[in-house]
Amino acid sequence: MNEPPRRRTTGLLQRTHRVPGPTEPGTVTLRARGVTLDRHGGGGGTRRVLDDVDLDVCAGQVLALVGPNGAGKSTLLAVLAGELVPAQGKVELDGRPLDHWTTIDMARRRAVLPQSHTVGFPFTAAEVIAMGRAPWQRTPRADRNDAVITDAMIATDCAHLAGRSFPSLSGGERARVALARVLAQDTATLLLDEPTAALDLGHQEAVLTLAAERAAAGAAVVVVLHDLASAAAYADRIAVLDNGQLAATGTPREVLTGELLSRVYRYPIEVLDHPETGAQLVLPARPNRASGLSAHRRI
Repeated sequence: MNEPPRRRTTGLLQRTHRVPGPTEPGTVTLRARGVTLDRHGGGGGTRRVLDDVDLDVCAGQVLALVGPNGAGKSTLLAVLAGELVPAQGKVELDGRPLDHWTTIDMARRRAVLPQSHTVGFPFTAAEVIAMGRAPWQRTPRADRNDAVITDAMIATDCAHLAGRSFPSLSGGERARVALARVLAQDTATLLLDEPTAALDLGHQEAVLTLAAERAAAGAAVVVVLHDLASAAAYADRIAVLDNGQLAATGTPREVLTGELLSRVYRYPIEVLDHPETGAQLVLPARPNRASGLSAHRRI
């Protein structure tokens, strides 16, 4: 017998808009299984962008997605965020399929930093950051709005930009304001797509330190990175993507090897230990300048 419409509606209302509780370290907040995604080109061709990807995102860890251009890193992040729907496979957020959650439910559980940072209207930086608090309106957590926004501004070094129009900011300033919005959202899972791309060296280090601190405080952090040395320094786990497939997952020591990286990046890469700190250094195997570049691939 079909369930009466009133009962179905009541059940839907009861399962949505609940404020999530704390997440224990090690809990899988996002789980991808068998995720496959095809992209259809304008000429009618189809390219497989993700191919049977399995991945767990755990509270208390920074997971770095690395790989060459076109490997599927940003696409996988978008699938994890629920912005792209895979052709096959599934993604679960807090143990339930993404389509179980309403938009506001997901916004209370995961925050997403995209690659590009555009706003269609001349909002101030402070107004953009405050948008991160929207999911918590009419909940007890709204009482902390001002404190959370202030903390996010300080953490991203953009308090002095509060009154500036967002479109007038430089690329790096917009990136920091956008990250502050994500931090202000105050979710258990952070999905960051190339958060260091537009930043100078000091701010790159500050952002990755902040990601590591959030993970140490219990958040699950996924970050797309191109800098393999930064991934080695700040990630607890690394997933290496190659042509839409997972080439390897594990700790930096397990994954970042010269053999694997040279194969995936199609370029000779060396992995060394710093002579004083022992930290992993990931470097292209550059030839002696006096001997020329003939042995290396040219773009």
